[in-house]
Order: sequence, then structure tokens, then C-alpha cells
Amino acid sequence: MVKVIHATDLQNQAGSTGKKNEKILLLSIIVVVTFILYLVVLFKMQVVEGDGYRIQSTLVAQRTKILPAQRGEIYDRKADYPIVNNIDSFAVDFIPGEAGSKYDSVASRLAQYLGMSKFDIDNKIPASERKQYATYEIKSSVSFDEINNIAENITDLPGVSWRSKPLRNYIENTSLSHVIGYVGDITKDELKVLYNKGYTSTSIVGKTGIESQYDELLQGKTGIEYRTVDVKGRNLSSTPVTKQPPELGKNLVLTIDTGIQHLAEDALGERIGAAVVLKPSTGEVLAMVSYPYFDANLFSTRQSAAELQKLKENPNKPFINRAVNAAYPPASTFKVIMSTALLTEKTFPADQKIECTGIMDYGGRPWRCHIYKKGTHGFLDLKNALAQSCNIYFWTIGRDYLGVDRISEYANNFGYGLPLGIDLPTSTDGFVPTAQWKERRYHQKWMDGDTMNMSIGQSDTLVTPLHVADMMSMIVNEGVIYKPHLLKEIRDPVTNEIIQSIEPEPMYTMDIDENIWKEMKTNLRYMVTDGSATYPLANKVVQIAGKTGTAEVSGYDESWHSWFVGYGPFDGDPEDAVVVVVLVEAANTWEWWAPYASNIIFQGIFANQTYDEAVKALHFTNIAKPVGRQE
Repeated sequence: MVKVIHATDLQNQAGSTGKKNEKILLLSIIVVVTFILYLVVLFKMQVVEGDGYRIQSTLVAQRTKILPAQRGEIYDRKADYPIVNNIDSFAVDFIPGEAGSKYDSVASRLAQYLGMSKFDIDNKIPASERKQYATYEIKSSVSFDEINNIAENITDLPGVSWRSKPLRNYIENTSLSHVIGYVGDITKDELKVLYNKGYTSTSIVGKTGIESQYDELLQGKTGIEYRTVDVKGRNLSSTPVTKQPPELGKNLVLTIDTGIQHLAEDALGERIGAAVVLKPSTGEVLAMVSYPYFDANLFSTRQSAAELQKLKENPNKPFINRAVNAAYPPASTFKVIMSTALLTEKTFPADQKIECTGIMDYGGRPWRCHIYKKGTHGFLDLKNALAQSCNIYFWTIGRDYLGVDRISEYANNFGYGLPLGIDLPTSTDGFVPTAQWKERRYHQKWMDGDTMNMSIGQSDTLVTPLHVADMMSMIVNEGVIYKPHLLKEIRDPVTNEIIQSIEPEPMYTMDIDENIWKEMKTNLRYMVTDGSATYPLANKVVQIAGKTGTAEVSGYDESWHSWFVGYGPFDGDPEDAVVVVVLVEAANTWEWWAPYASNIIFQGIFANQTYDEAVKALHFTNIAKPVGRQE
């Protein structure tokens, strides 16, 4: 049978074949283009961007560990006596993922070895993260004996490890606690502020004192090491690779002389108050004592929680540095400022006398001088009024010849009511009242009686012991107060080379006739030789010049703050002079101890004697309390 193919059918077949070929061609083109694109992408990923992906891959497969730097040491001014160093200690870490289903038993055993509860460990590791391979610090300040127990049972403690974490050791653990401060674990709020400076969640930071003020210098720089891990975070290498070794923190040399610090500490004794020894020509603080104090080592161990709580509840507030953070009425030490103002302003002749009858009437009430129970001062000029600390004289010149505005101005010129500038994290400015302040605060007019109170250092005027030391420094330096400072040098921890020395920096100046400064010095020396404190300030080794003060305090029966501020030697080179301030709070049994304590400090410094030797040399044996330092 013959099949007849029509021309029309041939045309249809040809058209169908042509369309198939077009589809095949189009598909081939798509495949080729796709292949070329893949080649381009692969070339870009492996050749052009290959290094970047390799770095990213490495980072994903690595676990980075921070290596803490050892904190810098702190020395006294001789740079050969460490006041703070580091001692060996450990921290224990736990990777819960390595314990797996044994987490509870491992955590219980670990808690037992560390002397803590499993609850404490559970609080550190959230339940949702107990299968993770992240590292958690369980406890720091771990003793060698505790580490030894863990090491002996390490096969039963998968995921547990330990590392060296030096412990801060405060060798001078008594009155220097307020100056040095202490360290502690960084808080979340602190980390938010310090994260960009290289701090981590396991950093130890200074909390108070020098430890806080110069924390970044003491910290050093942390190191970095890493290990290769699998997709679950498990270690694939037994030996870590150190990428960046830690850098030791800088060593600090302070201006503190530990011998003078001990002397001042003993002289103040167990009396609530403060003592400051200052080198006026540089602003260097040679000693700073505040009692009561505390042992900063208590903050290094968690076993001391009970002792810390006891300190916090102590009504005498041992954590307050009374030398810079507590303000008091300056009492009669303020008469130094009043005398300088009177000599400068010349509103009343210094040689003209005012009669003290022991009592004066003003404003409808009697104003009694401190002498009134014993008699009168009689007629006094400025020199003798300052020596006898006559209230009636200074009430009169303050009210009638100087006035509140001048008195406030001169108080500010001496640094009162202004920042101390001391290199500590906190200090108070004190306060100097003005007429405008009283009107704004109490909506009352300033009265002459307010001026009279202010003239003898009572009223609302408040100063710290360091303010009073600066005031006397202005006299010694004849018109300049150098910024008080505790840091003397920054040193390299390896070579011990001096990186930076702190130079004297003028803080407040006062431009008045040099003869006025010389007259003030003479008057202050006269106060010691012929004034109200001749016996407690008698000294054959060094000539002392200064001023006593007795501040009346409400709330205490027949008790006052006892002040003395002075310098010595009066007749020596100002470069060799030291200023001593002692404040004994009214909370103590009244004994007018400040001038006695100051003389003991002067005696010890210039005769190179201990407290006991100075007391014996001054014949204070019968009145000095044998309290000594707390060991």
C-alpha cells in the first residue's frame, strides 16, 4: 500500500522540527549562560574574595579567650616599698556542654569543692544555655588547696578547668585603705561604659581610691588566645594558640611616705577624724589618714561577706575618707583668713586694739568669748587676738570692718568652697555662704549676726581637712596653692624606667603684698610661742607656726571638733616645709588632742622618730593614749 504524503504535511513537519531546534538552542544558551555565571561567581568567591571567606571560616571555627593582664603594683614615694602587689590565685571555669547529661552531678561536685552551693552555679549558667560550649567563670580567688581537690577528681568533672588569676594584695591594709581603695568584679553598668576600652565581663576594676582613679594605667592590656572547634563548639586542638600576649599594667609610685603615714596614723590613734601631711612647695601628699579605716583585703575574698556587712553597718562610717569627703566648720582656723583679709584691705589698723571683756551684747543676746568663764583677754591688737583666738576681736572686725562679701571672697581665694583637685575619684568642695545664698535658700536677709558667726569659722562654712592644709600652703608659698596630688611617678613594670613624673601645678593664686605674707607667718609663729597652745606645741627640734580651732557642734554635750593646722620649719627653706592638719571629731571624748597629735607628727618627721620615740621626747607619755596601729 502506497502512502501519499502531501506537500502540506511536509511543511507542517518542517515547521515542528524548526520549533524544537529553537527550543533546544534557547535551552542550550540558558545552560551555557548559567554555567558561565556559576564560573564567575565561583571565581569571585574563591579567587577575588577567597581570603575574606577563609578568614570568616577560620573565625567560625575558632573560640577566642581573653588572657587578663597582671595589674600594676603600687609603691610609696621611695619606690622600694610596695604597698600593693599581686599574689597567686586561681579562677575556676565550667563549660556545661562538655558535661552534657551529667551537668547536675558535675555542678554539685564542683560546688562542694569550691565551698559554695549548686544554686550559685545554676545562677551563673541559665538553664537554656547548659548544653552550650560557652565558658563560664564559676569562682575567682580560689585557693591552691581547692584547685588541688578539683585536680584530683578532674575525671569526674568534665568541662571544668582552672586558670591563674592573681589576687590583689594590700600590704598596707590600715589607714591607707582610703587612699589606695580596692578592686572588684566589673559590673554590667561599668562594662557598658568601659567595653570600648578593652574591658571584658571578667575584668577586675578599681572601685575606689587610686585603684579607681588610675585604673586604666594599672589594668595593662589583655591578651588573646584561640582554639579550633567543631560545629558544636567542641575543642579540636589540645594546645591553644596565643595571638596576642597580655601586657603588664603600669607600676605607680605615690607621694605617700609610709613612715610619715604610720606616724600620723599612730598620732591620731583610734579617734574619729583625719590627719593630712602636705608638702606645700609641690602639692605632694605625704600622709593622709582617716579613722576609722578598713582592711581592703576583705574585698578580695568572698568569705569576708560577714565582715564587710559589719563595716557597712558601722555607725562611724569607716568607708568615708574624712580627709577629703567629709566637711566640717573650720572654727578658729578661719581666723587666718580673716587676719589676711584685714591686713590686705586695711579697713582697720592691725596695731589698733579692741577690748575683750569676755562677753558682748548684740542683737538682744550675749555673745561669749571662749575666755568668759576664766576672765577676759583685755585690749588686743591683731597679732595677740590671733594668738589668743579672741572671738570678740574677730566678731568686731568681721561685722564692722570687713563684711560678708569680703570675707566670702577671701575664703574663696584660699580655695574654700572650691574643688580640691586631688587625684581621687571623689572629694567635696565644702561650702562658703554668701548673703545671696541665704536669700535664695531661706528667703531671709543676711544679718550682722551671720557675719559674726562666719568670722570665727562657725555658721554654714564647711571645709575638709585638705582644704585647711591648702589654706596654710597659701601662706607658706606666699600666694599660691599647688594642686594636691597622690601620684608621683608612672613606671614601666619590666624595666622600672620612669615613664612620667608629675610636676607641681599651681591651682589657686593670690596676688597681695609679700610683706603681708611675712607678717602672717610671724603672727602664726607667735600663736605657738605666746598663744593659747604653747604647751602642746612646744618643740625643740622644729619651729612650728600655726593655728588651733575648736568648733562647736550641735548634738554633742560639752564636746567640740578639735583642729590644728600648722607648718614647719618656720625659719627654714620653704622647699623643706611641711604642712600638718589634724581634725578630731566631736564624736570622741573631748581632750583637745589635735595640737598634741600635730606636734607628735612634726617631731617624728624632723627628728626621724617613731610615734613612741616622739611621744617620749615631747614628754607626752602621760596624756598619749597607747592605741597604735591596728595590725
